[in-house]
Amino acid sequence: MAMAGLDVAAWDAMAIAAGVPLARFLGGDLKPIPAYNSCGLGLMEEPAAVADEAEKLLAGGFRAIKLRLGYPTAEQDLATVRAVRRRIGDAVGLMVDYNQALSIAEALRRGRMLDEENILWLEEPIRHDNYCGSAQLTSELKTPIQIGENFSEAAAMAAALAVKACDYVMPDLERIGGVSGWQRAAALAFVNGIEMSSHLNPEVSAHLLAVTPTCHFLEYVDWADKIVQEPLQIVEGAAVVRDRPGNGLIWDVDAVQHYRLP
Repeated sequence: MAMAGLDVAAWDAMAIAAGVPLARFLGGDLKPIPAYNSCGLGLMEEPAAVADEAEKLLAGGFRAIKLRLGYPTAEQDLATVRAVRRRIGDAVGLMVDYNQALSIAEALRRGRMLDEENILWLEEPIRHDNYCGSAQLTSELKTPIQIGENFSEAAAMAAALAVKACDYVMPDLERIGGVSGWQRAAALAFVNGIEMSSHLNPEVSAHLLAVTPTCHFLEYVDWADKIVQEPLQIVEGAAVVRDRPGNGLIWDVDAVQHYRLP
């Protein structure tokens, strides 16, 4: 992951030296990237409270959000999904993330309960590196299976795709190997005809998705907003890739100093 950070910095420096945005330096162009809000929706006791938060997450121009599941019972998962769906309506995209919380058997049981709930994907329902188990879920469930944030370089993604472990992939910029690793992953996704999203790091990932042939969704989080001069903008459900040299990140030096740990 440390080397990935150096890789991202090197590509940023080369794009700045060339005087073009990173997306153009990589051979693409600037375009809006469909984004979903992943800033909240933790496990809460009452479905109505989750629905309240879901409604707030749409306020910034989003047309899709992600919900965390994995309550003690499958019935609680279902009740929460239905409460959110009633509040946000059928036109809003809804993804759900289990954060590797389930066994294969429980993932199948809960997945079948959710198969008719208009969910865009089930994310990491089981241990992230159990590709054979994930392939079983992909084969038996109607709702698409999403994995990939824990791929360690493109070789892990290749292994997952070889056994048809998922319907979608979402590499993490740091774990996949920075910009260089992302390009290898994007090529794998293209060859395998599988749509590719991002995990975190939305400011840089927006540039990379702009040059990803099977671009799907940007995962949006606002974690960097307090330490950058111009936070990433969302307009009509899509991230706006900034037209400036490099990856577009300009740090607020005073804010960085303020939030630094002693």
